[in-house]
Amino acid sequence: MVKLDEHPTVKQFRERSPNKSASERSTPLDAGELRQLCLKSGADDVGFVEVGRPTLADQRDDILHVFPRARSFISFVVRMNREPIRSPARSVANLEFHHAGDRVNDIARTIVEILEARGVRALNPSMGFPMEMERFPGKIWVVSHKPIAIEAGLGRMGIHRNVIHPKFGNFILLGTIVLDAEISAYDASIAYNPCLECKLCVAACPTGAISADGHFDFSACYTHNYREFMGGFTDWVEQIADSPNATAYRQKVSDAESASMWQSLSFGANYKAAYCLAVCPAGEDVISPFLTDRKAFTADVMTPLQDKIEPVYVVPGSDAESHVAKRFPQKTARRIGNGLRPSSIEQFLAGLPNAFQRGKAEGLDVTFHFTFTGLEVRRSPSPFAARQSRSRTVISEYRICASPPIVEHGSDSFAKKAA
Repeated sequence: MVKLDEHPTVKQFRERSPNKSASERSTPLDAGELRQLCLKSGADDVGFVEVGRPTLADQRDDILHVFPRARSFISFVVRMNREPIRSPARSVANLEFHHAGDRVNDIARTIVEILEARGVRALNPSMGFPMEMERFPGKIWVVSHKPIAIEAGLGRMGIHRNVIHPKFGNFILLGTIVLDAEISAYDASIAYNPCLECKLCVAACPTGAISADGHFDFSACYTHNYREFMGGFTDWVEQIADSPNATAYRQKVSDAESASMWQSLSFGANYKAAYCLAVCPAGEDVISPFLTDRKAFTADVMTPLQDKIEPVYVVPGSDAESHVAKRFPQKTARRIGNGLRPSSIEQFLAGLPNAFQRGKAEGLDVTFHFTFTGLEVRRSPSPFAARQSRSRTVISEYRICASPPIVEHGSDSFAKKAA
């Protein structure tokens, strides 16, 4: 048996000068060279952020859990073609989403491959999917691209909750690479918000998820736009399971809906709307038609989406259902479940503000008290390890008033307030 020191690979390694690891590297990566590498690899814009930036404190633990050596982020954007995204034919829009998303992942992989050859360890989480589905319906993404892109100077969040690049507008997809190396210069967020607050996204959204005052109804957006993803998919599967025969199934799901689900399974999950992206006029490369003739821009871009005859997927009794009936009578509200079933106390409490229906709660001022009992392992907010108790009781207070709910819950030494 060959001794380790005599193995050809070991001998070859010791005979040559190995690339230094990040822990041995005395100087940071040159920001100018790294920027050129990213642009040459296909990125349309790029910025750099240190992992320790205070504004990203709420992201740090999740990043370090996946990549403990993380020191810096590369954030980059890939521009999408505008006209396909604006098309009422959502197959055209989804093709652009999918191709641009694949391009983001390809670019990130290329950069990581080049850096790895230079002795830099790097990680490239996916632009979108795949994600960590064993965490569903909790936080399934490895990295939150939006806050990192904002800190990298690649734009600001618009009223529609999408990052708007100062030049390309919201017609971008985001990529993030995590490095085990420091970079010689980091970027800062831009000084202004490219969002025009024109409210076209408010008018175009078929579910009313975006409000003029900035309120966002997560449940409405998720239920419709992501009908053929995640929870919407599980709801469809349960409709199959609950149907005693084909006739009963067809009473719940149309042939077109079944075919659409097949298409998503075969060619990548399709978004049902994303109209907020389609109508956004912000960005230096985008704004000209809007400023030149707003009426013509609205008629050309937004009206076809508003007038489109289509199903809009809603939770029964939701604000979205009321919005469709009032604002878009030509569209059909399809009552479904969105498959969001919390599997822990934390998920339940965190999900309350996301599911809050302020339209239905108008005029109410009421407090609900929840008591949770049973066996559950939970992460303590203190430095101590998670504890397990068979008789654990958690009492939660949930107040409904004109504004989004406040959730207060406590047990033993655990206390937290979340909005």
